[in-house]
Amino acid sequence: VQLQASGGGLVQAGGSLRLSCAGSGRTFSSLSMGWFRQAPGKDRELVATSSWSGGHTYYADSVKGRFTISRDNAKNTVYLQMNSLKPEETAVYYCSASVYGTGRYLQEQSRYDFWGQGTLVTVSS
Repeated sequence: VQLQASGGGLVQAGGSLRLSCAGSGRTFSSLSMGWFRQAPGKDRELVATSSWSGGHTYYADSVKGRFTISRDNAKNTVYLQMNSLKPEETAVYYCSASVYGTGRYLQEQSRYDFWGQGTLVTVSS
């Protein structure tokens, strides 16, 4: 599976961005998906997950109510809509795919089999 993340850029605090992650090489609709981020000098952390159908999602507490993960299996794409962005959310954002992960196991990075290259989001104050 190849994953290509895009949509990052520079935005002011309080602004919005939508990230996209296009998948290829395998039946995308069978994969659970996740978005992670890694800020400078910090460990990579989970942002949001989506089941293969999009019917079940999970959000880190820090982004609940502001970020939305969604997917369009017909387009082999998963999205991350980010609203009310904060400067501390400046990071490289990665999309990832899990072949067998489900439920709470999707909160573990080790459950993901494929990773995109990341897209940089910079939030200015």
